[in-house]
This record gives sequence, C-alpha cells and structure tokens, in this order.
Amino acid sequence: MTHSEGAAEAPAAIDRARARAAFDAYVAPYDADNPRIALKVEHTLRVAELAQRIAQGAGFTPVGIDICWLAGLLHDIGRFEQLRRWDTFRDDDSADHAAIGVDVLFEGATHLDDPALVHAVPASRPDDDAFAAHACEAGALAAFAPGTAADPAGAELIRAAVGYHSAFRLPDALDVRTRAVCDVVRDADKIDILRVTCTDDVETVLGITEDELLASDVSPAAEDAFFSHRCVRRDERREPADYLVGLACFTYELVYPASLEIALDQGFIFQPFERPFGIRRAFTNRATAHLMNRMDGHLRAWADERTEA
Repeated sequence: MTHSEGAAEAPAAIDRARARAAFDAYVAPYDADNPRIALKVEHTLRVAELAQRIAQGAGFTPVGIDICWLAGLLHDIGRFEQLRRWDTFRDDDSADHAAIGVDVLFEGATHLDDPALVHAVPASRPDDDAFAAHACEAGALAAFAPGTAADPAGAELIRAAVGYHSAFRLPDALDVRTRAVCDVVRDADKIDILRVTCTDDVETVLGITEDELLASDVSPAAEDAFFSHRCVRRDERREPADYLVGLACFTYELVYPASLEIALDQGFIFQPFERPFGIRRAFTNRATAHLMNRMDGHLRAWADERTEA
C-alpha cells in the first residue's frame, strides 16, 4: 500500500478516536487486576503506534497507514478471551489467540468452543454467556471502524493482519497489498514483544520463577534456529530459555528497514541475553550462560552488518 500501489483506492475513513473508545469499551469488562490483561492493553496500544511509524517509513498512503494502525489496535483482540478462559498466553495450552480474534471481529464470537480453534477445553464459568454476548456486540469490526467493516477490501486486510500476525510464516498466496499490511503488523508486534519481555516480570509472562529461567537449558532446535537466522517455531520451544532465544530471533525476520531502526533505537534487541525480564543475576546454568554470550556477540555483529550496508 505504497503511494504507487494505492493510487486508485477509495479511502475508507477510520475515526481513530472512535476505534480507541471501542477498544476501551471492549476490554473494560475483563479483569483489570490481572497483570496479563494490563500487559496486553498496553502492548496493543504500542503496537498500533509502531505499525503507524513503520507504515509511514515504508511510504504507505494515508489510507494504508490508517489500516495498519487499526490492524495493530486489533491484532491481539483474541488475547482477552484467552486470558479470561485459560489465564495463559500459551496457545498450545488454550486456543489459537489469532483465530479467536478473527472469530470475535468477523464471526460474532460464535466459534469460541470449536474444537478446531480450542486446544484445551476450559472449565465453564457462570459469566461465559455474558462474555460471549459482549464479544459478539462490542468486538465486531463495525464497532471499531464501520467504514472499514463495510468495505470488503479493507475488512479482508484486517482479517488477514489479525489472523496471520502470529503465524510462523505468511501464506505464499497473499497478494502484495495484504502481505505488506501483514508484515507491518508482524514487525510492530515483534518489536513490542521484545519490550514487554524486558520490562515485565518472568512470572507474568512465562508463569515460572526467576530461578527456573536462570537454571534452564537451551534446546538444540532453538540454538539451530538462532544461528540459521530464523524464528523459533512454537513446537521447538522446549525449555524456558528457548523463549529468550526466540525473542532474539525476531530481529532476523523484521521485514522493513524502519522496523530494525526502531528496534535498535529502543535498545531491547539484546536484552534477552543481558537482563531478561530485568533480571540482573547471571544464568546459573553454565552452558546456557556461555551460549547466551555467544549469541549476543553474533546478533550484534549481524545488526552492525545490516545498519552499515
């Protein structure tokens, strides 16, 4: 959605104030005392702003920038039902949060118990029906952006960006415009996940203690992914420290030059190795400590090559 690609598109106005108010209304019934809920609200707002910055840096049209901002605002809308039902960020132990987001935005939240979406059936709660009704009404795309919801092309861009934001790889069949928007949102999400994991505590994010993280091994699959310069697949994360390696690998797959610039400016890229979750103690697992030092040097050299090119 650069200027050349978007010259013929008809603008579908996005009222950002309305969209933000709708987001606040959607998350209001969820437990604000749950630190994971608060974390996701803050993460969402930052991703929307990052998506705008990346799109601007890539030369998107004003309409394209608005679409990227809205997609950033909505990308994790499925997390709130995931946290209410399972109180975890782990899709494998709950449900595909991206698919929940698509269901809430586009399907009236009618598939929240679908076995194709749910990996672990949650215990029923007395407020399930009320929250399903809330998701159906307050979570529809039209509540956030009526013009985009009424525009098939715009709605499909949002559907793709939300549905694929956490996918290991984007489908090959995506058209150029859809891929561009998806890449912006995926980059913005990666950048802010690095921040979250450096500013929040390990128990909130991973559900383990600092001691457990510092004693952890790095699995061979995660190590191979790092030195192959690719992201770590979910099924390759076997040890707590694999999560840190996976975060560092995000840097390799940032698509837009502006994304790498932003990530380097924020200074969180190397934190998984230096002070993960703000922990200043060294890894008690000596092999892991040695490997993390190697990875830190390798990633710094890679980033230097990219910024000097």
